[in-house]
Parts: sequence; C-alpha cells; structure tokens
Amino acid sequence: MKRLLALSAASLAMVSASAEHAPPPPVKPIPAPSATASSPAKPPASKHLRKSVSPGAARVAAANRAATQQPQAQGFVNAVQVYPFSEGMIYQVYTAPGAVTDLALQSGENLVAVAAGDTVRWVIGDTTSGSGTDKRTHILVKPSASGLATNLVITTDRRSYHLQLTATSRTAMAALSWTYPADQLIALRQKEAQVAATAPIAASLSVDSLHFNYTVTGDSPAWRPLRAFDDGRQTFVEFPASIAVGEAPPLFVIGATGEAELVNYRMRGRFYVVDRIFDRAELRLGTGKQQVVRIDRVAEVAAPKGKRS
Repeated sequence: MKRLLALSAASLAMVSASAEHAPPPPVKPIPAPSATASSPAKPPASKHLRKSVSPGAARVAAANRAATQQPQAQGFVNAVQVYPFSEGMIYQVYTAPGAVTDLALQSGENLVAVAAGDTVRWVIGDTTSGSGTDKRTHILVKPSASGLATNLVITTDRRSYHLQLTATSRTAMAALSWTYPADQLIALRQKEAQVAATAPIAASLSVDSLHFNYTVTGDSPAWRPLRAFDDGRQTFVEFPASIAVGEAPPLFVIGATGEAELVNYRMRGRFYVVDRIFDRAELRLGTGKQQVVRIDRVAEVAAPKGKRS
C-alpha cells in the first residue's frame, strides 16, 4: 500500500513538472467588431442638396449668349470697335485695370441714366465732346481689378444700350461706338423721297445682262422682297409698293464665316441698289422677335446651245 502511494505521489510530481514546463495554449484573436455594428450607416444624400439648373434659367442664358455681339476684326476703325446698333442686343466690352474705355454715343443723343450691376469695383463716369449738333456723350468705364464682370445699361432720349463688361489683366478696348442702320435708312429715304416709284433704277441697265438666279426665303412681312437680280456689277432688290409707306429693313451681307455686316446701298423708288454682287444677304427688322428674310444667289444652269436661258 505504501508502495502504491509512493508511485502515485511520484506520478503526480512528474505531471506537475510537465505542466510547469509545457508551452501555454495558443490565444485565439478576438474578432474586431463589425463596422456596420459599431457605427451607424451614413444617410443617403438629400435630393434637395443636388445642384440643378432650371429650364427657365437655361433659356435665359442661351438667349443672352445668342444676343451678345463680340468685337470683330472688320469692325475696328483704328482702335475703335464700331458695332451696328440693334435693339435688344448685348455688346461685349473688354477692359483692364489702369485703363479707361470710352463708350461714345451718337452725336446729338442726350444721356438720361447709366446703371451698372457692380458700382463698387467699377469706376463709371460720363463726359461730352463737341458742341451744338456735334455734341457727343461719352461713358467712361474702368475696373479696379482683373477677373471682374458686370453689366451696364445706358438710356438716352433715343434708345437703350445693353453692355457686358469684362475685366482682363492687360487687354482693354480703347473705345467703341455704334452705327445706326435705322437712322441711316430714314435719312436715305428722305433724300430719295422726290424720286418717283416709276423712276428707272439704273440709267444704263440692259435687260439682256440681268441675272435672276436669286431665292428669297424666311419670314413673310409686308415688306418681303418680290425678287432680287443683278447685272454683273450691281445687285437690285425689288420690294412691293407698300415699302413706300412702311418701315424699310436694313440689309446685311453674310460673309463666308457667317458674320453679318451692314452693306452700303441706296434706295431707288422701291428698289435697293447695292454696288456689289453678294452670295448671301439678310433683311432684318423688328425688336424682340425679329423678322428676317434671306436672299441667296444660286448657281446658274447653262442654257443649251441655240437656246436662250
């Protein structure tokens, strides 16, 4: 019995010693808490925070872009940009800090008011030149820094001007002015008032030299031309008799790049006489919804031999 107890004690001692020198059991890592469990999910973005442009604002922006007249190379007379005036158009003006840009109005035109969207960072004043019927009003504008933009409205006893002012770092327009097609036509019609409607449009005009290869398209106002033709040197636009009592539309020649430019012409009875041949031209009249009639010269088809065209 004592021997068995001794063996048991020895066995326990060996087991105890083994347990002291045995490596500790591996420790299992505790899994990290799930992100979805520890933090609340982000709420979806509100529909009200999304930026959007209303259809009305988009239409206004498109109309403003279409109505804005940019400076044209052929429009400069020395350093002065000359725009043909049309009611409702916006005229682009480029300015720069430290430079004054001169906006010259029509001679004899009286200034009523000047209003700008930004009167804090823009210096705007007015002065006059000349005297009597040659007295002319000048609006002077200058930005305080580059990168600025605002609009300017000038009202006179004759018309309203709408301008877009943009400040660049160095480049500024020295001056700009306008031509007035409507006024020029009124003066032309007054000058030609004594010419009878039946007067010949050209003294040396030969019927055999006329070319009628022109099409008239577009709107149908009362003044829409009946036809257009040329004699190889001049172009003639024939209007109905009602042109004598109504308002006459200005004539613009359309260049190869699509730009419209006012062309010199004179009125003979109910004919416009243009001292050149053009491929495309437009007659424009009205404010707001403008009436436009287009005149295009088309290629002539050669007549067969032995037959007249």
